[in-house]
Amino acid sequence: MADTAARTIIVTRGRRAYSTAFGARRSGPRHPLVATAMVLPLAALLVVVFGGWDAVVTQASSVGVMLGR
Repeated sequence: MADTAARTIIVTRGRRAYSTAFGARRSGPRHPLVATAMVLPLAALLVVVFGGWDAVVTQASSVGVMLGR
C-alpha cells in the first residue's frame, strides 16, 4: 500500500508555508449579516445595470397575491 500519511504531512506543510508567505488565511463560516452586507452592493449594481427592478417588483407582487395579501 502507498504511504499516504507522509504525503499528507508534506502537503499540509506546503499549505501552511503558502499561507504564511502570502498572508492567506482560512475563512470559516460567515455570519449571515456579513454575507448579506457583502452581496447587497453587487446585487444593487446588477439591478441598475440590467434593469431588473421591474422584474423584482413583479415577482414580489405575484408572490404577495399568491399568499393572499
